[in-house]
Amino acid sequence: MTAQIPSWLKEMVGRNKAALRTQQALEAQNGLDRAALHTVCVEAKCPNRGECLNCGDATFMILGGFCTRGCKFCAVNKQKPLPPDPAEPQKVAGTVRDWHIRYAVLTSPTRDDLPDGGAGHFAAVMRTIYAATPDVLTEPLIPDFRGQMKDLQTVLDAGPAVLAHNIETVPQLYHEVRIGADYKRSLDLLAYCKKAAPQVLTKSGIMLGLGETETQIKATLQDLRAAGVDLVTIGQYLAPSKQHHEVLRYAEPAEYAMWQEYARSIGFLGAACGPLVRSSYRAGALYREAKLQQQMSAKKL
Repeated sequence: MTAQIPSWLKEMVGRNKAALRTQQALEAQNGLDRAALHTVCVEAKCPNRGECLNCGDATFMILGGFCTRGCKFCAVNKQKPLPPDPAEPQKVAGTVRDWHIRYAVLTSPTRDDLPDGGAGHFAAVMRTIYAATPDVLTEPLIPDFRGQMKDLQTVLDAGPAVLAHNIETVPQLYHEVRIGADYKRSLDLLAYCKKAAPQVLTKSGIMLGLGETETQIKATLQDLRAAGVDLVTIGQYLAPSKQHHEVLRYAEPAEYAMWQEYARSIGFLGAACGPLVRSSYRAGALYREAKLQQQMSAKKL
């Protein structure tokens, strides 16, 4: 049975929607529209997009706005995608430069139609950003590349600060929620990254409200740590439409505080947990938190 959204969460979402109408947010969106760029903020109907646009932040969604899979939680359209835009690396790099962005998050729909899953395009965008603004850090939030580690290596070779890939939910719900994905494949991808490029921080995220239990959440967090994941985000699942998987419960704010404490207690360098937290929410701040933790740990040795 679908849960009723609590009044406190409605107020949070409402404040973020109101922030979309400010001059700064409108100017930021107009700039993205002029460059014909997709953002996950819009395509995935992120509830934080008003706040982020007012901060001059956006998560760029490269490789178009259509996905080759049909996950039951996701707002991105499942359609036959268009070929990659060869001008996109320059468009993204130009926007990063013009907005004076210092930490750029890049994501994409799953592109099973491409031989490398889009890995080469990720790398091209990252390298073009570095050429335009060498001091920018990038965080590619990648699909699973169908488990092809050579494609993951293509992205790692481009030099990200953080490599992100979302596990999304507990393994017991994959058959309902993540059509075409595989829990072990995602864990293997994250583990490979830590072994192949130990200097790169790894990151993953999960959603609450799909029917998972506390025991299953704990086991999933432990699996992520065992795969060497450094950073984790936990947020509330919000159904994009009535055709998507229903929301079975809404976690209270105290539960997110508990998960944040638990994640840090088992070794995550950084954890962002809250009702409207998404994988790219304040990504630069979470990265800096992790680097500070690394420095503090090094001083103790």
